[in-house]
Amino acid sequence: MSHSLKILFEDNHLLVIDKPALIATMGVAEDEPSLLKEAKAYLRRKYNKPGNVYLGVVSRLDSFVSGAIIFARTSKSASRLSAQMRAGTIKKKYWAIVPDRLSKRNGTLEHYVFKDDSKHRMFASPYQSPDSKKARLHYRTIGTWNDQCLLEIDLETGRKHQIRVQFSQVNCPIIGDRKYDSTYSFGKGIALHCRSLHFEHPTQKTGITVESKPPGWWNLDRFGIS
Repeated sequence: MSHSLKILFEDNHLLVIDKPALIATMGVAEDEPSLLKEAKAYLRRKYNKPGNVYLGVVSRLDSFVSGAIIFARTSKSASRLSAQMRAGTIKKKYWAIVPDRLSKRNGTLEHYVFKDDSKHRMFASPYQSPDSKKARLHYRTIGTWNDQCLLEIDLETGRKHQIRVQFSQVNCPIIGDRKYDSTYSFGKGIALHCRSLHFEHPTQKTGITVESKPPGWWNLDRFGIS
């Protein structure tokens, strides 16, 4: 399985890719594809680099999720971008389609999330426990169609599967996300997309904003989005 990479931003320090759904960021078996492997192969071909190519993973997107993702082309950039990630200064906006059941069109979700290893998934609760971590996000409705709504989501924290598990907790699982209780089908992957990233360039210290439009099978015109 091979993807034609869509590059959103590239210089000597960074590579921002528009990740397709249904490919892992990294961490797969040697004979399986990953975005990291394909990005290294792209750089090797483009710059005629022999041997291994350095590419640092700053953050991941779940295999079912599409959208903008940053890689660092030098160890210095990787270190500085990772520091931004830990400090929460890399701002991510996501778009998601969920069932139209939210009590408010715009709002905040706050839970405590934890992993259940026996069930291989995350869970969210309004109550704190010793193994849980606070998860907080803000959402606004940007379109509705039949019994579904299109949301823009700002993450305040960055927990594993945070958006997926928090919306499942309020009975609005991401469309197509059967792991977190969705009963809807979806074209490819799930209806969750990293729409934009804003961060400080690791060497030039200038602000960069990179945007990615959701794939065509989202049919955004249903929601009044051209």
